Parts: sequence; structure tokens; C-alpha cells
Amino acid sequence: MLRLVIPLVLALLGLGAGIGAGLFLRPAAEEGALPAEEEHPAADPEAMPDYVKLNNQFVVPILEGGRVASMVVMSLSLEVEKGKSEEVYAREPKLRDAFLQVMFDHANAGGFRGSFTDGSNLVMLRQALKEKAVGILGPMCSDVLITEIARQDS
Repeated sequence: MLRLVIPLVLALLGLGAGIGAGLFLRPAAEEGALPAEEEHPAADPEAMPDYVKLNNQFVVPILEGGRVASMVVMSLSLEVEKGKSEEVYAREPKLRDAFLQVMFDHANAGGFRGSFTDGSNLVMLRQALKEKAVGILGPMCSDVLITEIARQDS
């Protein structure tokens, strides 16, 4: 029985010492500071943007020597102002056309060769897509998100 009591007492002492040390060593709250839960209030649901996933994937052929060497498949979503989703879907054909042109230009410039998921490559592609989206939708579009991207070599 004593064999079970001693480890239990030591565990409780260790737990108590840990709690005491944590309370003693925690940083003091600054005068006038807000409690932790008030520092980052929940975002206002009305101010949160909508994310609109475009219906179909984009397929971009990569040509080498006049033949299709690989295909890049991408899915995109747009970050827009709350309640503007229907306007995006109404202009989706124009958006798809403009986005495909950007992707074809990116492919022809070699953007999908090698390590095509490199950060700088994707930053340039996202920026060009965003410029087209803002040109079509206006300031209601704040970002273009690449939600999926894959390349299949033949």
C-alpha cells in the first residue's frame, strides 16, 4: 500500500509546485490593459468577406516544341465584400476568360516549369489574377486565392 501512496503524494506535490510556479512567474498585467479575451475581439460577422469558389477548374496546357508536354489544373476562389457573391457568379464567364489569358501568359513565360509552386512564381500569378479581377469586379474584390494547383507531365 505504501508503494502506491508515495508516488501519488510525489505527483501531487509536483503538480502543486508547477501550478504555484506558473502563478508566481506569470507576467504582471499592465495597468489599464484589457483582459486577454478582450484584446482580440471576435471579428464582426458583417465585416467578414465572402469567399466565392469559381465553379470549374482551370486547365492550362504547357507546350514544348509545339506539343503539349504537361497540363496544369487550378482552382480559384475570390475574396469579395459580404453579399457580393451573386455579382461574381453573374460575371464569371468574363472572369474565366481573363484568368485563362493570365494563366496562358504565365505558362508561356515559363511560370509553370520547374518548381512552379515556388513562392515568387505564385505571388506574381496571384497579383496578375487579382489585377484582372479588380478590373472586372471593381474594388469589391480584395484577393484571388489559389485553392488547388497541380501539374501532370505527359
